[in-house]
Amino acid sequence: MIKVLSRFLLFKVLGFRVNVRETIPDKFVIALAPHTSNWDFIIGNLYSRAMNIPCQFLMKKEWFIWPMGYIMKGLGGIPIDRSKRTRVTEQIAQTARQKDVFHLCITPEGTRKRNSEWKKGFYYIALMADLPILLYGLDYKRKLIECTKTVIPSGNIESDMVEIKSYFQDYQGKHPKKFAL
Repeated sequence: MIKVLSRFLLFKVLGFRVNVRETIPDKFVIALAPHTSNWDFIIGNLYSRAMNIPCQFLMKKEWFIWPMGYIMKGLGGIPIDRSKRTRVTEQIAQTARQKDVFHLCITPEGTRKRNSEWKKGFYYIALMADLPILLYGLDYKRKLIECTKTVIPSGNIESDMVEIKSYFQDYQGKHPKKFAL
C-alpha cells in the first residue's frame, strides 16, 4: 500500500521520473545532491518507498523531539548531535560491516544553505565499511531522480571528492542559488 501510494505521489502528482542505471547492492551509501530544500527529504522518502529501497538517513537531533522523533525514527532517521565531536562515522561503519543489508542516504552538503565545503562523513563511512557510494542527483528542473555512477572510495579523498562533486554539476536543486560545488 505504501509503495503504491508513494509511486502515485512521486510520479503522478509530483511528476518525477527516474533514471537509475547502477546496480543496487545489498550494502551501500547514497550521496544525494543537490540539497536545497526540505522537499528533498520528502522526494527522497517517496522514492525510497516507491522503489522498495528502504534507507536510513542522518539528520540533526533537533528534528527528533516529540512527536517528530517517532516519525523520523520510523522513517529511518538517525539523530546527529552536531554540537559535539563524536565517533558517529566509525560507529555507523561498524554497524554497516556487521549487517547483511545496509542502506544509508546522506546529503553531503550537510545543510540546505549554500555550502561548497561538503561534509565527508558519507565518504569515510563507505571507506571504513568497504561500501560503494551511489551518486544520486535530484533535478527539479527536469523532474528527475538519477543515478548513473557509483564510486568506490580509493582512500584518496581529494581526488574522489573532485569526481563526486563533478557528477552533480548538471543537477538543479529546488533553490539553485543554494547549491555550491
